[in-house]
Amino acid sequence: MADKPRSGPIPAIPLAADPVSVRQRLIMLEHLLEGLVTIPGINRKIGLDVMLDIIPAAGSTVGAVMGAYMLWEARNLGMTRWQMARMIGNVGIDFGLGLIPWVGAIPDYFFRSNTRNMKIIKRHLDRHHPASAIIDGGPHARS
Repeated sequence: MADKPRSGPIPAIPLAADPVSVRQRLIMLEHLLEGLVTIPGINRKIGLDVMLDIIPAAGSTVGAVMGAYMLWEARNLGMTRWQMARMIGNVGIDFGLGLIPWVGAIPDYFFRSNTRNMKIIKRHLDRHHPASAIIDGGPHARS
């Protein structure tokens, strides 16, 4: 099955520090890292995180740095130390799996650290900033 064509141009990245902009920015980043391209035949999405694991050491380092940006945003949102520790663990596991040359992309395909971290961030935002919830977020919004 072919992907549905995007309706309209790629949305602009919101640069403000308010919770709504942070949520939209992190949703876009998570989509880039975990759901950029659909694999034909199995209809599963992969993103830059898995693709970068093909490059030994440097690829997983770049993926971890991009995942760490989510941690920085989470810290700015005032998330708890426990939530941050869980997110750091997810990025660490992802980084460790990615260090295995070429083969590391396979477990990384199944362990989607950025999606896990996005769920933690969304729970925090829904509890502490309910006005940031996206009702109709367009093609990039995923629950």
